Amino acid sequence: MTVPPLFTETVELPAAPPFDLGPALRFMCGFAPTAGEQAVDGGALTKALRAAGRTVAARVVQAGDGVRATLHAAEPLTEDVVSAAADRIAFHLSLGDDLTGFYAIGREDPAFAPVLDRLYGYHQVKFPTPLENLVWAILSQRAPRAAAARGKHALRDEFGDRITVDGAEYAAFPDIDQLVTLSEGRIAELVGNERKGRYLHGALHAWHGTDEDFLRTGPYGEVKEFLLSLPGVGAWSANFILIRGLGRMEETPLEKALRGAASRAYGRPLSDADLQRIAEGYGPWQGYWAHYLRAAA
Repeated sequence: MTVPPLFTETVELPAAPPFDLGPALRFMCGFAPTAGEQAVDGGALTKALRAAGRTVAARVVQAGDGVRATLHAAEPLTEDVVSAAADRIAFHLSLGDDLTGFYAIGREDPAFAPVLDRLYGYHQVKFPTPLENLVWAILSQRAPRAAAARGKHALRDEFGDRITVDGAEYAAFPDIDQLVTLSEGRIAELVGNERKGRYLHGALHAWHGTDEDFLRTGPYGEVKEFLLSLPGVGAWSANFILIRGLGRMEETPLEKALRGAASRAYGRPLSDADLQRIAEGYGPWQGYWAHYLRAAA
């Protein structure tokens, strides 16, 4: 059977310098929540995503100070689909993050400067969408990572949003308009847990009623309050989504993994009070400080 050719469009996406796609690709290779969901090969990232209600595969490579994204789809790539895909890629790779202020502070921190050297030009890789981060945060609570991944993949496979590029098949995580069509019982069946099915059903319907632009850019306290209002989302999950799904770096949770990574970088055991004091010195960049420490570790 002959496979019909895909429609293709290429877009150039600028990044705030300094930017280096290499550390982002290395990070993705070790990021368990999205393991096996994209291809990283020869300096290129290939991944499927949902854009304006359509399934698109994107191949992303470094291009000057930014990236070049080649989009593939089974149907013609209309302007709204290309725009939505470009926005999703740029946000996923945090291309717009201006790190000059963060780097200036980090250079004055002798223990942290080697971390900057190792990751120079790395812009945080967020979850592909904050919605996917929400789903993972609920599924991974008090559960083995493999069980959370099975539940996430079952939700993804329910909709069959797949596309084949150069002989490799890629599956896109569903968008919110798709997920809210699932009943509470069906979600519970797919994820294998009634309580998490109930949490996800309620959280998804609340998410459907809000605007992602508000979550990205609205007042930090209001966004955090909204996240804490979602079923199954507590303080840790809210902070997780704020940083890893939305790129909101205003705060950083003081947790075991950060304490260990910071203690190694600073060459001595650090208490929560120590972490808080150092993080506050990074002001609005404290989330980046914490993420760089974990990524370097």
